[in-house]
Order: sequence, then structure tokens, then C-alpha cells
Amino acid sequence: MSGEDKQAILSELENGVKTLKQEVAVAAAEKALAAGINPVEAIEEGLAKGIRDVGEKFSRKEMFVVELIYAAEIMAAAIKVLEPELKKVAGQRNVLGKVVLGTVAGDIHDIGKNLVRIMLEAGGFEVHDIGKDASTECFVEKAKEVGASLIGASSLMTTTVDGQKELVDALRSAGIKTPLMVGGAAVSEEWAAEIGANYVSDAGSSVSAAKDLMGKGA
Repeated sequence: MSGEDKQAILSELENGVKTLKQEVAVAAAEKALAAGINPVEAIEEGLAKGIRDVGEKFSRKEMFVVELIYAAEIMAAAIKVLEPELKKVAGQRNVLGKVVLGTVAGDIHDIGKNLVRIMLEAGGFEVHDIGKDASTECFVEKAKEVGASLIGASSLMTTTVDGQKELVDALRSAGIKTPLMVGGAAVSEEWAAEIGANYVSDAGSSVSAAKDLMGKGA
């Protein structure tokens, strides 16, 4: 297969996601398999580029949250096609860092948190999602277990935002110096500064924020 043919398939993968055309992305994933393209490369140089483009447009308010969710579903459908080969080459992907991600205790909202997970995974991070209504202890234990490079805590309700401060205190008490990213509808930049955390305004900016905290630049 020529380099041009390979690039054409990678472009189809990218375009299928960013133009919200699932049939294009899935067909391109099948072509990638048939052509023997490394599935990690198909994700990183195709699908992930597409989701990042959608994420950037979402950040600029050029796309809606429903479109970002749909783009993520398209990416997941294409990855499912690549999965058999992906399992064979597991471990080849260059992971920038490990992130523990969850919504704080008492808060059952997770759409924003799920979008952040999608963007971080597409950006090259290994994400350990502990779900919604996650206790402070769960964040701390998972961070210890996986050796987290970063922790992300979401809160969409003003009644649960104090859970982020509780998490900051618990991490300090446990001697964990891992940077904490906070976000969600109930969170402001001022609140993040007050508790000693790092504010992330939306899913689209989560990757650049995470890279900056990792000292790897945007």
C-alpha cells in the first residue's frame, strides 16, 4: 500500500468523525484493517484528530454538546471495528499520563465528565473513570492504585461543589501532590484558585490544560 493510500484512509477516519458521518468512519476503519494499518495509528492519526477538531469547535461555540457526544459515539463505533487488532498490539500507544476522573459525591451528573474523558483519551491520556457520585476516598484510593499523574473532579451542583475542597484536603492529608483539575457548571476559576486546584472551563480545553499540568505544553 502506498503512503498516499494510507493517508487517504487516515483522512477518511478523521473526516468521518469531524463531519459526524458514522458510516464513513466505520467504513474507513474496515479499510484500515484490510490494509494492515496499525490500529493505534488509525486511532491517533485518524479518529483522534477528528474528535480533537470537534472539541476545538465546541470550545469556540461552533458546535453543540450534542454534536460532541455524537462524534464520540462515532469514534467508539469505529474503534469497535479496530478492537480485535487493537488487542493484539496493546501497549504500543504512547500514553502521556494517567488521569483519575470522576464526579464528586452527591452529584449524579456525568455528561460533562464523560466528554472530558473522551477528549483526554483522544489526546493520549490513560483515563481511569471512577464514575459519578464518587466518594473522596474513591478518588484518593484510585490515585494511589494507578499512580495518577493528574486527578479530575467534576461538580455540576452548588450543593456538591464543596466535595472538591474536601478532595483537595484529603489529597494533602494523604501526601499526594498530584495536580487536581476541577470543572463543571458549579465551578468557577475563583473557586478553583480558592481551594488550590486548577480550573478547566470545558471538555474542549481539558487536553491542553492536562498537558500544561504535565509540563508537556499544549
